[in-house]
Amino acid sequence: MSPSLSRALNALGLIAICAVLAFAFADQFLKHDLPCPLCLLQRGGFVLAGFGLALNIKFGPRPSHYGLVILASFGGGGIATRQVLLHLLPGTGSYGDAFAGLHFYTWADIIFILIGIGSALMLLFDRQFEDSDLPAARITGLGLFALALAVLIAFANGVSTVAECGGGLCPDNPTSYQLLTPAPAR
Repeated sequence: MSPSLSRALNALGLIAICAVLAFAFADQFLKHDLPCPLCLLQRGGFVLAGFGLALNIKFGPRPSHYGLVILASFGGGGIATRQVLLHLLPGTGSYGDAFAGLHFYTWADIIFILIGIGSALMLLFDRQFEDSDLPAARITGLGLFALALAVLIAFANGVSTVAECGGGLCPDNPTSYQLLTPAPAR
């Protein structure tokens, strides 16, 4: 696999992660389904995995960048698995709406597994690392689009999280944006 093909695949992976985050973001605003603290941590895992892919796009593919993606997928997947286990027992209920029969945290778990497997498979193609000492090649239009989209989605999620949690601990079952809700009268 050539470095340019690797960069293109990383750009497509980053766009896919952005699509996942955008879908969750749309659910948050269109259905008023505020993300729980574990959901926010999973979003952070997606952003971190996307950061590793963005490094491959910007600086060229390197094993350390894939390592970051794999670690982020382990972390995010672990958090998603924890949430799945919290709601696995009968009578424990669930959190949020389901999509295609599965809750978002279950989908997140599946997607983190796919991200980890995909990054491990990319590590098998050594030719993409051959030119790693050369100056960084120009980023293609696809790469620029992926990077711009990732920055926008990450920034929007950061702003939304601060608005929801108000700079402190997020409530277990959030019902409003703490930063936008007036403080109770004394």
